[in-house]
Amino acid sequence: MKTKTIYVLFLVLTLLLTACGSNTSDENENEKEESFTIGVIPVQTVGEMETAMDKLQTVLTEKLNRDVSVEVYPDYNGVVEAMNYDKIDMAYFGPLTYVVAHEKSGAKAIITQLIDGEPFYHSYIITHKDSPLNTIEDLVANSKEIDFAFGDINSTSGSLIPSIELQDQGVFKSEDEHNFKTVRYTGSHDATALAVQNKQVGAGAIDSAIYNQLVESGKVDGSLIKTIWQSEKLFQYPWAVHKDTDDETIQKLKDAFLAIEDEEILAAFGASGFTEATDEDYESIRKAAIKQGIINE
Repeated sequence: MKTKTIYVLFLVLTLLLTACGSNTSDENENEKEESFTIGVIPVQTVGEMETAMDKLQTVLTEKLNRDVSVEVYPDYNGVVEAMNYDKIDMAYFGPLTYVVAHEKSGAKAIITQLIDGEPFYHSYIITHKDSPLNTIEDLVANSKEIDFAFGDINSTSGSLIPSIELQDQGVFKSEDEHNFKTVRYTGSHDATALAVQNKQVGAGAIDSAIYNQLVESGKVDGSLIKTIWQSEKLFQYPWAVHKDTDDETIQKLKDAFLAIEDEEILAAFGASGFTEATDEDYESIRKAAIKQGIINE
């Protein structure tokens, strides 16, 4: 009887150990397959991007064979800080926020978007069609009468590049030191376009690709707006991974983005497709950021 009892106890112990081992294995497997998180800057107001980001999340979840979470942040700097503090694995940055994130945390550009087959865009300064302003020289000459709008303060085309141009023209140094009637930061490109269209400001700076997409989608009436200045070519917004991302995951991400044809996803970025990108593609933006004292040389 005693021998039988010992045998039963041995079987119970064996089963318990096996279960524990299985649970440990499951836990390790779950840890390996934890969610891959992506932060996205608000190139348009957050609500306008939600459906497209849900679709992108589904596409990437399938291609990576793991849960992918895509979140649109309320401002540009929030995405940089999320990458700096290891809160996200990948980010959709503006060129300026990318070079800042690369400097601070080693973020690495791997993909960018194509606009009509080219990985470039411009910064525009736009006004209402009824405005007497037709050139940037007109804007400078009449600056004291103009309410001027930038986008997000960390935007490349909505702030950095036009602020350098206006600085060179002698009418702008900062939000508090300028020759305009007023200066404001709207926080996004669509907000700037609507502010110009509705005559809430006399002129504003905006991303050319996003502006064109807003017009094509009917969110902005292009017949009410004119462009009075265009920057030189800027390399498009990068998708950048955390510095510790492994090569296999990077390749899966590249393959996934290069295969995207969904019009709603593309339209959210004013894109016709995606192509590969590298850190070297953003050297001109890095130099502009150094010139403005945003990053150190």
